[in-house]
Amino acid sequence: MKKQLLQINIIAFILILSWWTLENPLTEQYLGQLKTKTAASMNKKEPLFQKINEKAKMYKILPQDAKIDRVWKGIPGYNGLAVDVEKSYEKMKEEGKFNESKLIYKQLEPKVKLKDLPPTAIYKGHPDKPMVSFLINVAWGNEHLSSMLLVLKKHNVKASFFLEGRWVKENPELAKMIADAGHEIGNHSYSHPDMKKLSSHQIKEEIEKTNKVIKATTGKTVKWFAPPSGSYRDEVVHIAADMGLGTVMWSVDTIDWQKPSPPVLINRVVSKVHNGAMILMHPTEPTAKALNQLIIELKEKDLQIDTVSQLLSEERIITSKSAQSDICNGHNE
Repeated sequence: MKKQLLQINIIAFILILSWWTLENPLTEQYLGQLKTKTAASMNKKEPLFQKINEKAKMYKILPQDAKIDRVWKGIPGYNGLAVDVEKSYEKMKEEGKFNESKLIYKQLEPKVKLKDLPPTAIYKGHPDKPMVSFLINVAWGNEHLSSMLLVLKKHNVKASFFLEGRWVKENPELAKMIADAGHEIGNHSYSHPDMKKLSSHQIKEEIEKTNKVIKATTGKTVKWFAPPSGSYRDEVVHIAADMGLGTVMWSVDTIDWQKPSPPVLINRVVSKVHNGAMILMHPTEPTAKALNQLIIELKEKDLQIDTVSQLLSEERIITSKSAQSDICNGHNE
């Protein structure tokens, strides 16, 4: 009798264990992972998978670390590129043959990023990144802002507007209009002083007051500081960094305050523009009249136009043309 009872208990235990194992989500997860690994292992034996894996070595581009240049100061890093062999195989397996246009890439981050460098001014983005940014400093020129915003919207271009704190206080609706259009808002001091000549306390006050009025008016938290007239000393950069702001300058200047004709302004920019350019402008009449054609000509050079934050990010712009160009130029070595 005891023997029979023991056998019944053992059978019941096995049945309960089997049910628990089958119903346990962790078991399902494990079985799913096992199935995926088995399929992946089988894929690796296929000639197509092996060919993609072999070709991937040719297409790999190593990431580039951020650095401090003797002339241009802070230069952001730039993501590398590698073929995602598994995903590329999944995309090609139905066709059953290698197709370069169906390669899927993943980005490789650099070890050193801009945030890892000591505080330093930044004049431009990475020289391999086919992107530029408009830095629009605003302390006056209200009558031209609306037309510039319309042109930017027409071309789906986002710019970085550096606003003087005093101007924001006096023109809250215009400041909100810029922010609501999706443009990046930066700090251009409170009263447009020569930051190089201010005391430490005055530097902090100029930046802090502007941050507060921008936040109160637009709801935006500022990330970048542009010193008025490009005048600064190292202490300005360090104080801004302590307040969570990077200091940006420019590498191409429209010199629009001299009121050049639109063709002169456009030629001035297009003749000097480069990958990673930060283009300085103001809401002046020449810039307002030249902006539409300027955007067209920059895009014809295969340059994307975006905010300072996008330009200075490590994110690589992936196009078949840019990737192939990098590979041909030896950036994958």
